[in-house]
Amino acid sequence: MTDGPISDPKALRALSHPFRWKLINLLTEEGPCTATQCAAVLGESVASCSYHLNMLAKYGFVAEVEGPGRQKPWKIISRRQMISSEGLEGEAAMAAETAVLAYLDHEFERTRERLRQHDRLPDEWRREESGIGISATTKFLTVEETGELQRELRELFNRYSDRTHNPELRPEGARPVRYFLSTTVSPD
Repeated sequence: MTDGPISDPKALRALSHPFRWKLINLLTEEGPCTATQCAAVLGESVASCSYHLNMLAKYGFVAEVEGPGRQKPWKIISRRQMISSEGLEGEAAMAAETAVLAYLDHEFERTRERLRQHDRLPDEWRREESGIGISATTKFLTVEETGELQRELRELFNRYSDRTHNPELRPEGARPVRYFLSTTVSPD
């Protein structure tokens, strides 16, 4: 995968299926998993998980790795999928839009599910100072200020990136905490 936005319409269509986003998230958070392990966690059949993992592999999002015995775990190849219709036309632009909408649907459902389960969290995760919940804000910024704020936020989140790739670096009690940031601008 490249570091830039995905422009191949077929690769974009591979990301247009909501279940594939679940697989991408699982492999990102849990590390390599077999199709059987994915099925157990996600409540889907092994055959379905295998099919969708193969589709993601076809376009370079995941890959099989050696496992114990005959097991073939899958691992995430690219932890960051950049999707934009900017500069794309026709089929590619429609595929990008569809992939973004599938991602948003998945992300909103994931957020809804976690918020529904908030009252089942341990006390320390339910306290206001934990920061768990939803907040939104509107600021009046220039294009330059918006870009600078985005860079600052990326730098802040990057301080914890090694923990995603190396579980040994995670402090005791660390859990996957999802931040979903959406930056949009009001039309004139």
